[in-house]
Amino acid sequence: MRLILIRHGDPNYELDCLTELGQKQAKITAQRLLKEGIQEVYSSPMGRAKQTAQPFLDASGIKNMQILDFMKEIRYGLENDLYNQDYSPWVGVDRMANQGEDLQNPNWRSLPLFKDNTATVDIDLVQAASDKWLESLGYKRQGLYYKNIRDDDAQFTLALFSHGGSSTALLSRIFNIPFPLLCASLHIPHTGITIIRFDRTPGKVSVPVVELMNDGNHLK
Repeated sequence: MRLILIRHGDPNYELDCLTELGQKQAKITAQRLLKEGIQEVYSSPMGRAKQTAQPFLDASGIKNMQILDFMKEIRYGLENDLYNQDYSPWVGVDRMANQGEDLQNPNWRSLPLFKDNTATVDIDLVQAASDKWLESLGYKRQGLYYKNIRDDDAQFTLALFSHGGSSTALLSRIFNIPFPLLCASLHIPHTGITIIRFDRTPGKVSVPVVELMNDGNHLK
């Protein structure tokens, strides 16, 4: 299985939609994705992700967009003080790195930035739900890796349109990289494309392979 992750285009966050620039980016991205042999399309339930997916659906002739609620963008901040920049993972991990803190700390959830932060709640939701979703596709989490539980070795390709934060949480789980480290090192551009390949051999336990990471060259 090949899983293609696509971040949404340039957004109007307040209205949860694409800007005029974002709409142009989505159309360009659709043409780029036609080369990948995509058979199924998934999206976050949020408007900016679905609007980014729509030009590809129109261009490819795929009619069904399947919604994954768990891939909506992660929140951050305290429950009564959402989107306070003091609790932003992206701002916070830069601050931690500047202070020499260990971004690979396996107990990162207990660090001041993440303890009681709604981001941690949403990251854990993405990671738990993604395990169930991947298992439904034939890849069962086994320890740190994934077992192919499919009966055949057919190759198929899926596209998932979502967000920078939820995609980072998903990749953190798939590759067993602490979220703070990946959050600091992976800055996903609008319509950035990442391609992950899961082994197609039935019964095999393996680490997924990165075919492409964080690519935005289609916009140049």
